[in-house]
Amino acid sequence: MVISVTGGSSHTTPPGATTQSGDGQTFAVPPLLNPHDVYAADRPGRLAPAVRSFPSRVYVPNSESDTVSVIDPRTYKVIDQFPVGVNPQHVVPSYDLKTLWVNNDQGNSLTAIDPRTGKPGHTLPVTDPYNLYFTPDGRYAIVVEERMQALAFRDAHTMRLHHTVHLPCAGVNHMDFTADGRFLVASCEFGGNLVKVDVRREKVVGTLRLHAGASPQDVRISPDGRIFYVADLDLNGVWMVDVRTFRRIGFIPTGLAAHGLYPSRDSRHLFVSNRGEGSISVISFATRKVVRKWRIPGGGSPDMGGVSADGRVLWISGRYNGVVYAISTANGHLLARIPVGSGPHGVCVYPLPGRYSLGHTDNMR
Repeated sequence: MVISVTGGSSHTTPPGATTQSGDGQTFAVPPLLNPHDVYAADRPGRLAPAVRSFPSRVYVPNSESDTVSVIDPRTYKVIDQFPVGVNPQHVVPSYDLKTLWVNNDQGNSLTAIDPRTGKPGHTLPVTDPYNLYFTPDGRYAIVVEERMQALAFRDAHTMRLHHTVHLPCAGVNHMDFTADGRFLVASCEFGGNLVKVDVRREKVVGTLRLHAGASPQDVRISPDGRIFYVADLDLNGVWMVDVRTFRRIGFIPTGLAAHGLYPSRDSRHLFVSNRGEGSISVISFATRKVVRKWRIPGGGSPDMGGVSADGRVLWISGRYNGVVYAISTANGHLLARIPVGSGPHGVCVYPLPGRYSLGHTDNMR
């Protein structure tokens, strides 16, 4: 059964439109390069000037080792490892692309990494940072407080708290934004539902119950901006939710314990990590069907990561195997299995194409 409760209009403003917020500040989102493709700025070679001199690295937060491993993607070798806070979950590019933030969830802190050097810098106290996103206008960071069931809007640079939005959402963990940036949809892992938040007003405006036994995980919008794809760990597939009506419109079975979602750099496919069976499913955005499934030799636990800047490699953590997988996006062949620390989670490949970061490990625009 689907329950949809909305507290505002389902219509959105044109991508790039400017509106006025309650405190008199403007909410100006950079217009999409292509109004029909959310990911048009993410093509291979579209590196922003701010990141062109950064060395290509793969940053791996080891949740059980309290460290970050650094991989050279050319050699598939770990070239550095350093301690961070307790229980690092994800490595997230800042909105302005100049900093990487390690989300030390149980350590209640964020550790900055300088992507020019690949070295850690200062650590800031921040409550329960399971995940981290940024408002599409770049004004605020949004700290996903999973234990607290809240989204904390903080200054995007200093991380000073601005406003906390408490959610009807047990286990809030991942989210994505509408094409115009006006709304976000977050998944509630332990509640089996999604919540919709008006970003400008910082207010919950809707909830959607997915299904009995659902465990929603990663959330990604389709290139045309019409559908939210939502991975479901316990129902072993991906939900499709209509952006305009905020109602589910379908379900795509993919594999055991579907978890991470990553668009290809040509906006044609969505890679789905099936953590419970050691496979990657490839969904066609055009047909909304699985067109291929790649199995990791010997099995594994593919979790979270991202697509390389040139689009040729899917880098993804082996959550329960202490490794990172490098997988060819052309044919699904395993290129490398790289030992790292214990409990590797939200892997970040960097630098990436795109003009700005909306957060998580690979959510660029």
